[in-house]
Amino acid sequence: MHAGNLNAPGPSDLESAASSAESQRLSNAPKAPFDDSMIKIPGGQFLMGTEYGRGFPLDGEGPIREVGVEPFYIDATTVTNKQFQEFIDATGFQTEAERFGWTFVFQDFISEETAKTVNQAVVGSEWWRRVDGGDWLHPDGLDSTLEGRMDHPVTHVSWTDAAAYCNWAGKRLPTEAEWEMAARGGVSQQMYPWGEDLVLDGKYMCNIFQGRFPDENRELDGFAGTAPVASYEPNGFGLHCVSGNVWEWCADNWSPTFHQQPDALRDNPLGPLEGASRVMKGGSYLCHASYCNRYRNGARSSNTPDSSTGNLGFRCARTA
Repeated sequence: MHAGNLNAPGPSDLESAASSAESQRLSNAPKAPFDDSMIKIPGGQFLMGTEYGRGFPLDGEGPIREVGVEPFYIDATTVTNKQFQEFIDATGFQTEAERFGWTFVFQDFISEETAKTVNQAVVGSEWWRRVDGGDWLHPDGLDSTLEGRMDHPVTHVSWTDAAAYCNWAGKRLPTEAEWEMAARGGVSQQMYPWGEDLVLDGKYMCNIFQGRFPDENRELDGFAGTAPVASYEPNGFGLHCVSGNVWEWCADNWSPTFHQQPDALRDNPLGPLEGASRVMKGGSYLCHASYCNRYRNGARSSNTPDSSTGNLGFRCARTA
């Protein structure tokens, strides 16, 4: 969504993903302590994707294909504001939104004061606003703070920002295949991590938009915006909020067709070596069945690697 540098390097070296000009300086900064709380995913074969006719064919959700993944570790939750603050304090890193001087904020979260100066709706979307001074520390504009949100997912982080954090933490971004395998929780081809039905016994199992999008959010799941990262029951592997809450960056370059080629890699697959966008998975609190039903396990989307929004975050992985 930002009009910045789209020529991010390919993901050929996932273990050292940070690609910003600050990489050398960051390498000399104090490193994060080793994280032994990550969840080990055993690896093996699983059925990835969505059958044709369900979901969004233009996103390349199908076909369902058997994919092999080596064992790996992944965070139980998305990275929180508290964790990202620790990274900033240790490194002095400046996010791309801070350098650009603006980011995208959902219309309902902008204060009356900010609305007086905010730019009009983004072309092609009536509900996003370009907000000057918005960033991870000021998620709704300069007059907003993280008070009460330190256990919420960090947002307004680009792919490059996320990769820099992972590198500092001794981790990396998960591949799309790793992410989807972990999100499915060991159960094959369910619509959601918890089953086929969105609502169980009248209870919403994830943070998405209920009501008439984008004008009326009934908040039946308890949240209008982001929720604390462990707000909902974990899936079978112990991961929280892999559906809804915030979109999550993956390592792969985006393509809706790359994996559909007859000779496409099926063991530890990765996207194309080059591309203008990166894969995102999981959907967000703004997803709604009427336009963005992408909080399903097999759903996928993309954004340019320098983009940042109020509904986009990440979690980290590590090779076993």
